[in-house]
Amino acid sequence: MTEQPWPLDPAYEPDDGRGTLTHGDADWSGLTVVVVGLGVSGFAAADALLERGARVTVISRDRTPVMDDRAKILDVLGADVLFGADVPDAPPAGTRLVVTSPGVPPTNPFLVAAATAGIPVWGEVELAWRMRPREGAAPWLTVTGTNGKTTAVTMLESMLRAGGLRATAAGNVGLPILEAVLHPEPYSVLAVELSTFQLHWSRSISPYASCLLNVAPDHLDWHGSYDEYRHQKGRVFNRSQIAAVYNAQDLTTEQLLLDAEVVEGCRAIGFTLGVPSVSMLGVVDGVLADRAFIDDRRTTAAELAQLDDLRGPDGADPAPHYVADALAAAALARSYGVAPVAVRDGLRDYHPQPHRVQTVGTVDDVRYVDDSKATNPGAAVASLTAYDDVVWIAGGLLKGADVDELVRAGASRLRGVVLLGRDRAQLAEAVRRHAPDVPVVDIANTETGAMVDAVRAARELARPGDVVLLAPAAASLDMFDSYGARGDSFAQAVRDLPSAGR
Repeated sequence: MTEQPWPLDPAYEPDDGRGTLTHGDADWSGLTVVVVGLGVSGFAAADALLERGARVTVISRDRTPVMDDRAKILDVLGADVLFGADVPDAPPAGTRLVVTSPGVPPTNPFLVAAATAGIPVWGEVELAWRMRPREGAAPWLTVTGTNGKTTAVTMLESMLRAGGLRATAAGNVGLPILEAVLHPEPYSVLAVELSTFQLHWSRSISPYASCLLNVAPDHLDWHGSYDEYRHQKGRVFNRSQIAAVYNAQDLTTEQLLLDAEVVEGCRAIGFTLGVPSVSMLGVVDGVLADRAFIDDRRTTAAELAQLDDLRGPDGADPAPHYVADALAAAALARSYGVAPVAVRDGLRDYHPQPHRVQTVGTVDDVRYVDDSKATNPGAAVASLTAYDDVVWIAGGLLKGADVDELVRAGASRLRGVVLLGRDRAQLAEAVRRHAPDVPVVDIANTETGAMVDAVRAARELARPGDVVLLAPAAASLDMFDSYGARGDSFAQAVRDLPSAGR
């Protein structure tokens, strides 16, 4: 009987960049592993390792009722779960692998101790890649970017399904990636969203096709610098097999692709909101056009969809960044052989994710738009510049980001600004510098009910035809449980507005 490969053997890495040495048959039994974190991904990692006979310890400094429930399940399965003060400062003797949840930074003392001791540290995405079945493993179509990841990945999922494929969105959205990879009814292809946190802890992923939507400063507190953040984004291209999709209007994405190590023969595919060149997708007279995946791409283009196919239920024109996400998703779908008609049908069937440029109401001819997912300046500027006259609601945790360029870019569109949250003073100062004539309302209340005050203040500033836009440019955790809770609070405050007779 041939000895099964050991999962940590360096010789067990894919040797040709294509992932032909799959990892599903590796012998995990008896391997001593520490899993850091007991969120969704940490629980999935521990469960998968236990099922394969590994000796698993799970550690978490935090403790919540949900984590307690997960700990009870893992205890029954044979794991040791340690919370709070019981968590060791370094991996116990005999630890051969550490699997970390994506949100834990590399500066974490436990992870630093593991690296110093020469113990491999993987994320759950790397673990999932190595646990793929030997036969029939679903190819990965991977997407990252500072903004638009979830929209592009879920659009891609819709296109793949419209093409008759058993597909799902996984990773940073949808199913935990381990659950998708190990599903008892195998998927034919996976649309995988990857954050920089996940990319940082990945080592050997070789996607069928990959995409980098855009790059702008974000999570600098986690990565330490913009250069490091940008570097991690570019890793999405590494070992891409068939296509690497970049944003032709974002030179950083193109340069990161040029710097990447891809499989020989992998094609560079651009997307643009303008007329596409050869090997690009773009827009021609209101049509999403493909000049990359057709035979006669030098002289013709294939129609994939029309901009009208992207209109939301309110009938509003799609925002430019929404169109860009659709083009990126289409490029990945086409790289996998999805027909143009399936791209169109996938876009028609697509329902945008909540809190992403979502109209939540119109009161007295003023439109209220929830883009609470705009948690960084890059996302906020995309929203601001999509409308002509805006009353902007912003603020929260800026995560070390600079907001000057954001305010400068949106200044000419601002009717008024309403600020709330911990870092609102930084935004107020930027407005004073770049839009000194724009009225600013400061909401000092830091309770969740402050959103009611913000919406009422915005209404007083707005005129018929304006858009009141929640695009905070900041994280929500100073005041809300999540960006979703922040968006829900905004929508409820809009619903509670009386019509007319102010």
